[in-house]
Amino acid sequence: MLNLIPLLVAIGSLVLGSVLGYFARQSIAKRQAHTAEAKIDRLVGEAKANAQEIILKAKDKAVKALDELKREESRREQEARNIREHLQKKEESLDVRITKLETEEKELREKAEKVKLIKTELERLKDNEIKELEKISKLSEDQAKKEILRLIEDKNKEEIFARIQKLEKHGKEELEKKGQDIMVSAMQRFASSQTAEVTTTSVNLPNDDIKGKIIGKEGRNIRTLERLTGVEVIIDDTPETILISGFDPVRRYIAKAALEKLISDGRIQPARIEEIVEKTKQEVDKKIKEAGEAAVYDVSIVGLDERLVHLLGRLTFRTSFGQNVLLHSIESAHLAGMLASELGADVAVSKKAALLHDIGKAVDHQVQGSHVEIGIKILQKFNIDQSVIDAMKSHHEDYPFETLEASIVQAAEAVSAARPGARKESLENYLKRLGELESIATSFQGVEKAYAIQAGREIRIFVDPEMIDDLKAYKLAKDIADEIEKELKYPGEIKVSVIRETRVIEYAR
Repeated sequence: MLNLIPLLVAIGSLVLGSVLGYFARQSIAKRQAHTAEAKIDRLVGEAKANAQEIILKAKDKAVKALDELKREESRREQEARNIREHLQKKEESLDVRITKLETEEKELREKAEKVKLIKTELERLKDNEIKELEKISKLSEDQAKKEILRLIEDKNKEEIFARIQKLEKHGKEELEKKGQDIMVSAMQRFASSQTAEVTTTSVNLPNDDIKGKIIGKEGRNIRTLERLTGVEVIIDDTPETILISGFDPVRRYIAKAALEKLISDGRIQPARIEEIVEKTKQEVDKKIKEAGEAAVYDVSIVGLDERLVHLLGRLTFRTSFGQNVLLHSIESAHLAGMLASELGADVAVSKKAALLHDIGKAVDHQVQGSHVEIGIKILQKFNIDQSVIDAMKSHHEDYPFETLEASIVQAAEAVSAARPGARKESLENYLKRLGELESIATSFQGVEKAYAIQAGREIRIFVDPEMIDDLKAYKLAKDIADEIEKELKYPGEIKVSVIRETRVIEYAR
């Protein structure tokens, strides 16, 4: 029993401690809860205060923004009103000007009508006066003019003759000097034109403003073009034209084609020039190859090296006395084949030799020697049969005729070159035609001088004004043109200009 008492005490103590701990925890929890609630209330209050402050600030900003928008709207409305007022004033000013112009135009039309009426009236009065004078004098206007001139001439004949002699004596030395200058100038122009014919190519321009773009800033464009093509581009005062100078016809053609593409494209600058020149070179190379292949196919020759065919195609850019060298070679080959067939010679050798007889001209501006010698070396390089070389090397009689085919090639080449229209007329024939042209004109009565100009495309005729009046001048021009058509043969047309002038000279002593 005594042992249970401590146990019960212990149990009671434990229960009492648990109860007391429970109530203690409850008390502590309540105090902590009250503290958290207070903190939460404080935070909520602060948040409400901050929110209220933010709302007030936002309202202030909104009010300010609204005021600013109103001010901006007011300013824009004022600007719009100003613009409308300005436009209205402009419109009123234009209306005034238009009204004024219409009034002036109406006044001008009225004045023009008045001037027209006055002019018509004056012409009518003039005609009446002339008719009245003719009626009084019993002479027409032309008859009166001729009569007055005759009376003046009869009265002053001696003085006129003396003046003419004085003028002739005074002007003889001056005329001789002027004649020498004209001859020297003509010879210089003639020499330069012959050189330009084989060394230059002209390019037509849409306008002179394009010259500046071709030259480029500090000359960069033109230097780039000259460097890439190997030619000289000459830009002078000649209107809407530039010259491309160089002895290589292929280079001149490339430069001309590239320049025409650049002008058409409009973008002229170094990078574009390089692109266009390279593209043009490829196109020209293709064209040369196609021309050579077409020539070989036309003549029915096989087995030629591609490089030799390419050289043959270059002849399409060469001319000899105005005749295209490639076409001349093809024509010679056909003629040689026909002649060889008729004479029993080797047709293949004759045709091949005739086709290649001018192959040296493809590079004669790059290699020293005549085109015959250059051609022999080229054919030897490409292992062409010796019989073909022997047949082609004698076409200018620089070498003896060793075979029948050589004579055939020479004959075919001569026939192709000498046929009518193949080549340009010689200088002697040209000068002879100009002389005949002037002789026809001076054979007519009343013609004092006649000059063939513009390379024979125009004949300028000076007549005696006393023998040839205006009406006779028209008839003379027609008669001379008919005589030229009957007596001469010429390409194109010839312009006949009859000039009748009267010069009166007087000296103050």
